[in-house]
Amino acid sequence: TVAVAHYSKAAVLRAEKRMILAMATSIYDEMGLEDSGLSRQAFETAWTGYYKLKKHGRLRRTNVLTIADFSQSSANQRLYVIDVRNRRLLYRTYVAHGINSGQEFASAFSNKMESCKSSLGFYITTGTYYGFNGLSLRIEGMDKGYNDNASRRAIVIHGATYVSTRILHKYGVMGTTFGCP
Repeated sequence: TVAVAHYSKAAVLRAEKRMILAMATSIYDEMGLEDSGLSRQAFETAWTGYYKLKKHGRLRRTNVLTIADFSQSSANQRLYVIDVRNRRLLYRTYVAHGINSGQEFASAFSNKMESCKSSLGFYITTGTYYGFNGLSLRIEGMDKGYNDNASRRAIVIHGATYVSTRILHKYGVMGTTFGCP
């Protein structure tokens, strides 16, 4: 009976994964997210993380999903804010990556202190504050070993003068950060 229970649990997990990916595909296609530049793989990965965080009660607000598609150039508006309840792209904007993650493209990531690299993975927001860069949003990394040092590294979401169309036109790429998106 132990082998049967284990097989059943594995079968349930496989079925859940297929259901999550089918839902992601349906939403991606319904919203025409390919036309906005968001990669299907980035959306499927983000949707899987969103689904699991929601399932485990880790999300206070469940109607907004934000995706930084680091497979794109920093010259693109690669931050997507999606209203998942109404299946609508609220907006896209520019987002920087860490100075040691790459120049135009982010290709190196880290969870280590003082790495000046961006971290991949899933985050939840924990509150706002006013700091050196004005209104900022605290984020907490949810993936042990990938981004769980975000709070200790002071990784937050904030505006910056080096992320703007003026900088893009002047240098062809966005400025970089110490790891903050």
